[in-house]
Amino acid sequence: MNRRKVLRKGGLIAGGAIMAPTLLSLLQSCQSQPRIDWQPEFFTTEEALLMSSLVDTILPRTETPGALDVKVDVFLDKVFAKTFDEESQVNIRSQMADFNQSCEQKYGDSFSDLSKEDKVEVLKSAEENSPKFNGSVWGTAVGTQKPVGFYRSIKSMTIWAYFTSEEIGKNVLNYDPIPQEYEGCKPLSEVGNRWSL
Repeated sequence: MNRRKVLRKGGLIAGGAIMAPTLLSLLQSCQSQPRIDWQPEFFTTEEALLMSSLVDTILPRTETPGALDVKVDVFLDKVFAKTFDEESQVNIRSQMADFNQSCEQKYGDSFSDLSKEDKVEVLKSAEENSPKFNGSVWGTAVGTQKPVGFYRSIKSMTIWAYFTSEEIGKNVLNYDPIPQEYEGCKPLSEVGNRWSL
C-alpha cells in the first residue's frame, strides 16, 4: 500500500471519529422535533404542528384516549378546508399566526416547541383572557354573541370533535344503540358515564 492511500484512509478514519458525535446529536435532535404523521389539506406544516399541539394540550391522553388519539387535529383540518369560505380561512390563518407570535414573544418559541408546562401556562392565560360564550336557554344563546376569539373557538371545536368521535361515543361514553324502557327516577350512582346517544 502506498503512502497516499494510507494518509487518505487515516484522514477518513480521523474525520469519521470527529464527525460521529456531531451526526449522532443531529440525529437525536431530529427525533425529538415535533412532527405530524398525516397530510394536511388546509394547514401548512407549521400550522398543523400548532393545531396538533394545541388539541393535545387541551385534551391530553389520560386513562381515556386524548384528542390526538381520535384525530381531532385531522378533523379540524378537514373542517377548515371544506366548510370555511376563503375569508374565514384567511382569518383562521391570521389568528393562528398571532397565537404563535404571542408565544414566541413571551416564551421565545412557537407553541408546538414549548415545554408541557409552558403550554399549560399559555392555555391558562388564554382561558382567563378570552371572551366567553353567552349562556343559553334550551340550546339558544341569550343575547347577541360577540366573537370569542381563536382560543375559545378552537377549544369548543376540539371538545365537540372529541365527544362526537366514534371511539369516544362507543368505547368511553355509555352507548346503547337500541335503548330499553325509560327510567325517569334512577339513582345517579347507577347511571355511570355520560351517554353518547
